[in-house]
Amino acid sequence: MNTMKKLTVIFSACVFFAAGAFAQQITKFGVVDTAKVYNAYFRNSSAVRNYERRKTEYQEEINKRTEELRNLQQRKLSYQDSGDEANALRMESEITRKTEYLREYTNAKNTELATMQKSLQDSNSFYRKLYDVLAKVAEADGYSMILSLQQNNAILWYSSSVDVTDQVIAALGSD
Repeated sequence: MNTMKKLTVIFSACVFFAAGAFAQQITKFGVVDTAKVYNAYFRNSSAVRNYERRKTEYQEEINKRTEELRNLQQRKLSYQDSGDEANALRMESEITRKTEYLREYTNAKNTELATMQKSLQDSNSFYRKLYDVLAKVAEADGYSMILSLQQNNAILWYSSSVDVTDQVIAALGSD
C-alpha cells in the first residue's frame, strides 16, 4: 500500500507539472539574414552572374585607369626632377583631366551597380517564395515570430497566437 501511495503521489506531481508547463506559452523568436539567403538563392541565376560580370569589368577598368594615373604621376615627377617644367605642367593637366574622368566613371558605374542590385533584391517572386518558406520553417519549428537581421524592427513572419491587438482594443474600450 505504501508503494501505491508513492506512485500515486509521483503520478499526481507529474500531471501537475505537465499541466503547468502547458499552461505557460513560451514564445520562440527566430532571426533570418535575408542578405545571406538572397545571395545563396540567386548565386547561380543569370541576373546575378550578369551583375557580377559587370562589377568585375568595371573594377578592371578602374584598376587600369588608376595604374595609368600612377604612371602619369611618375612621368610628372621625372620631368620635375629633370627641370622640364613645361612637360611637368602638361602631365599635371592630363592627370587632373584623367582623375576627374575616373571619378565620374566610378560614380556612374557604382550607381548603375547599385540600381542593378536593388532591382535583383526587390524581386517580388523571390520575396513571395521567401515568406512562404519562412512560414513553413517557423510553423514546423515552433517559432512565433521571425525577425530580419538587416532591417530594424522588421517582422518577416509571425504567428497569430502572439497577436494581442484584439485584447488591447477590448481593454482600451472598457476604460
